[in-house]
Amino acid sequence: MGSDEEVVEISSLERGLLSECSSDLEPESDDEPVLFAASFQEMEDNFVKYHTAQWVLYSFLLILAWGIGLLMLLYLPVRRYILRKDLQSKRLYLTPNSIVYKVTRPVPFPCFGVLKKEKHVLLPSVADIIIEQGYLESLYGVYSIRIENAGVRRPPGDDVHIQGVADPIAFRKAVLMRLADMRDDGKTSQISTIEEVLNTKASPSKSLKYDPYLYSGEQVLQKVDEVGSSVKRVQALIEEQRSQVSNILD
Repeated sequence: MGSDEEVVEISSLERGLLSECSSDLEPESDDEPVLFAASFQEMEDNFVKYHTAQWVLYSFLLILAWGIGLLMLLYLPVRRYILRKDLQSKRLYLTPNSIVYKVTRPVPFPCFGVLKKEKHVLLPSVADIIIEQGYLESLYGVYSIRIENAGVRRPPGDDVHIQGVADPIAFRKAVLMRLADMRDDGKTSQISTIEEVLNTKASPSKSLKYDPYLYSGEQVLQKVDEVGSSVKRVQALIEEQRSQVSNILD
């Protein structure tokens, strides 16, 4: 009995650990299905190397200028730790209605906590997904994507800029395909509404049953008949008076 209870406890612990691991790896979609999830883990080493090279370059320039670069070099291990935590916490995925980007990065001094950022971009407001790569980024194979807003022109700083995506082309393709599906769904719904309107206009039973102008037309016809009969009566009276006048003259 004791062995069975231990097996049950171990299996329950394994299920708990697996659920925690899956919750850490899979993005939270806020009760919306995830159509496509971008990956960052494959680019972790290249991402850290790129930012390290950039940091060292700036440090050498500042050493020659004011000597502050020496402090930057001493801060480099902390900087690399922050970069790794930053990339490991990034989540970027596509839902049926929006693009969701979440990141939790440590502050410049990690002992003071972390900074959380969550961005939801509605798909109808997306104009394009732009893939960018500078000279130094190309040396380490690091890509950046920028979500360009549609409609009114805005400065590039308002666009969502995400660095370190492993396969930005696949993410861009998934977003554009979803936008195309949304446009097709909108066209089909417009066509269906137009067909419903035409069918309601073409059905004679509904028009005869509910058309208020039909009853007003019948009333007009009745009035015309009454006017015609009254005119005939007047003509008959005039003829009688004429005949009486002619008899008196004769």
